[in-house]
This record gives sequence, C-alpha cells and structure tokens, in this order.
Amino acid sequence: MSELLKRTLSGVFYVVLLISAILISEYTFIALFFLFGIVCLYELQKLLKLNSYLNYIVLTIALVFFGILKYHEYSIITLLIVTIFVKILLLKDLIIINKIPLFEGKKYILTLFYLISSIIFLTLIPYENKEYSPYILIGVFLLVWFNDSFAYLVGKNFGKRKLYERISPKKTIEGFIGGLVFAMIASIGVAYYTKTLDYKTWLIVSILVSIFGTCGDLIQSKLKRQANVKDSGNIMPGHGGLLDRLDSILFAGTFVYAYLLII
Repeated sequence: MSELLKRTLSGVFYVVLLISAILISEYTFIALFFLFGIVCLYELQKLLKLNSYLNYIVLTIALVFFGILKYHEYSIITLLIVTIFVKILLLKDLIIINKIPLFEGKKYILTLFYLISSIIFLTLIPYENKEYSPYILIGVFLLVWFNDSFAYLVGKNFGKRKLYERISPKKTIEGFIGGLVFAMIASIGVAYYTKTLDYKTWLIVSILVSIFGTCGDLIQSKLKRQANVKDSGNIMPGHGGLLDRLDSILFAGTFVYAYLLII
C-alpha cells in the first residue's frame, strides 16, 4: 500500500507541476522542459555509459536558440528531417537487430537526436500562428496518458497475445489496440474542451501518439535491457526515472510536430 501511495503522490505532483508550468507562461514552460531535459540527459547518459558535459551545453544553446529566440527558418526543418531519420533507424534496430549498436559515435547521435532534438520539438508544439497556445501541448499529454492508462488496463484484463515479448513481456497486442481506441475516443473530448485544433486533427494526433509513443516506450525498454537496469533513474518514487515517464511523448512528439507543421 505504501508503494501505491508513493506512486500516486509522485504522479500527481508530476502532473500538477507539468500542467501549471505550461499554463502560467511560455517561459515557465520552457524553464521546466529545460530542467526535464537536464534530468533526462543525465539518465540517458548513464544508460549509455557516456559522460559528456558538451551535451548539456548543446541542450542549453538549442533551447535558447529555438525556444526563446524563436529562430526557426530552415534550420528547424533540417533538424526535423535528421531527427526523423535517426528515429526510423532506431525503429529498424528495435525490430531487426537483437542489440542496438552503441559505439561512441552512436551514443552521441542518440543524445542529440533521440533526446535533445525531441525536447526541442516538444517546446515547439504549443504554438498556433506563432502565438503560444498551451492547451495544444496539454492535449497531447492527455492523449499520451489516455493511451498509456488504457493500454495497461485493457492489456491487464484482456491481453493474451504479446506485442514484443523479447523487449517488454507485459505489453500485449490487445493492450496496444485498447490504448489506441481509447486515445481516439479521448481526442473528441480534447478537441471540444481545448478549443484549439479541429476534431480531425486531434484524431490523427491521437493515432500518432499511440503508435509512436508505444515505439518510444519499446526503444527505451530495449536500452534499459542492454544496460541491465529496471529503471532509467529513481527521481520519481514508484515510477523510476523521468525518462521512463517521458519516453513515449519524447519519441511521438517529433512526429506530432511534423504533422502540425505540414497542416
């Protein structure tokens, strides 16, 4: 019971902190994601057995450059293309290769394009016609939470066929479908209450979040298995590391941003 209480309290604190920072102003939101980025970078470097202060400098410069100064132009398109390419290669490693090759250069590629650029794209999502629109990002987070929660509940109660047993024994195909369906249903409520994007856009965002969020979760699980650890850290009692909580949205956020950019 004490473990459940710890998990609940830390989860509530995380949600309240996140939503409050997003709603107060774009600067509190960017500041929080800077702190999230520092913690996640520390946890990822521990998983990869990499010790580089340069990555923290790159994260800081990138957030100032893209998040505060709002310098986008062609540079953000280039970063987006490279990030999506790296993530597709990671999906290939997830499906085809038993062990993700982690030579020194690959470790830096992962920190730069699996994590740092993913944080940048999350900070760029809540803008509509260059105006800060916090409810867009809150809506994306809500869809992630709906997907994760119902994937767990449906999988626990009805799951029989394993989704990817070698990497994540508890995930089931039924759970994945349940998470996807309930996220799609939740997108109707998100569209209605946030009054930002239209119903069709939120529906497609819910599908992107479910598919690529699950992929991000599986890639993070594979990295943890290779590092022979259960969690990426212990900053959140009962939940593990912050990277464990953000792995889905960090991976999916890039594809959500790309879709919003296109439309």
